[in-house]
Formats: sequence, C-alpha cells, structure tokens
Amino acid sequence: MMIIHKLRRWIRFETCYTGYPRWDTGISPPELVDYIDTHPPGRIIDLGCGTGTNLITFAKAGWQAVGIDFSWQAIKAARSKAAAAGVSITLRRQDVTNLKGINGDFDIVLDMGCFHQLPYYQRQIYRRNLDKLLAPNGYFLIYAHCAMDDQHNHGIRELDLALFGESLKLVERQDTYENGRGPSVWAYYCNDHTTTK
Repeated sequence: MMIIHKLRRWIRFETCYTGYPRWDTGISPPELVDYIDTHPPGRIIDLGCGTGTNLITFAKAGWQAVGIDFSWQAIKAARSKAAAAGVSITLRRQDVTNLKGINGDFDIVLDMGCFHQLPYYQRQIYRRNLDKLLAPNGYFLIYAHCAMDDQHNHGIRELDLALFGESLKLVERQDTYENGRGPSVWAYYCNDHTTTK
C-alpha cells in the first residue's frame, strides 16, 4: 500500500512539473528575503525544492545551496534556472524521507510545501532526518498548509508543530491565509533553544 501511495504521488508531481504548477510562483517570499537580509551566508538545504526558485535566491546572496526533490522534472527545471541565473547549486533527486549522501550541518533547513504533502507514516522519519541535518544554531524554516481535519493526509497539524518543538525551540510562528487554499503557517525553529531570529 505504501509503495502504491508513493508511486501515485510521484506520478502526480511529475505530471504537474511538465507544465507550470500553481504553487510555483518563481518568486521567493518576503519572509525568506528578510531572513537573507538579516543573516550572513552559510549552508542551506531546501527539502522539496521544486524548480529551485528559493535556492537561487539564497545562492545569489552567497549561500551554499542544496536542493532535494523527488520529481525528475522539478530537478531538471531547477538546473536550467540555476544555469540561466549564473549560480551554482547542488540538486539531488531523492525522497526527503530517504536521504543518502547528504552531509548535515546546514544553517537552514527550508521546507516550503513539502512536509504538508507527506503521509503521516513518513513524518516521523522526516523529523529524525531534520535532527541530523541541522547545524548548531541552525534554523528550520517551514511553510505549510494547515490540515482541515484528521481524515486527510494533506496539511500540517498542531500535533506536527508540537512534535517539532520536542527537539527544537519555536522562535516565531505566523498564522496566515493562502488565497484559494485556506489557513497556512510559517514557523521558525532553532535547534539550540536560542530565542532570537
């Protein structure tokens, strides 16, 4: 059943990325731009990087950028966009719950729309990987749609946010609303219980 579910998800995303997915605006959100403006360059990994928009934004600001996506089409598009932008980024076609050959100590682990797509049985694995990826004083920045109910896999639940808080310090949370989609949330976590963003 799990294999069938993964295959369906992969086919759905491959199909979306043959065109222009509605979520791919090609513009980094102001929350990320603000972060870049207030922090020195370091290492970032984008889990579910899509076509690389945010990786390119960070790379232009001097960050060492690594992106993971399980869609071949997304990775192909990200490579093309990075080349056109004249920046170097590292891209891997992998499942975020089965990372291989990725060295940790990232100053930022970014997730804009990946975690909320994962079925519940993969979310614990994701959290364990997160602990391995973050550098001391590193930040986990996540944007996710909020779950409408407990009957569907899509969306982040309050329990998910609380479970991140078991090993990471919640620094800031912004509840927001995505047009055409519903409630969503930005959350910033730090791995060493500091309180400044």
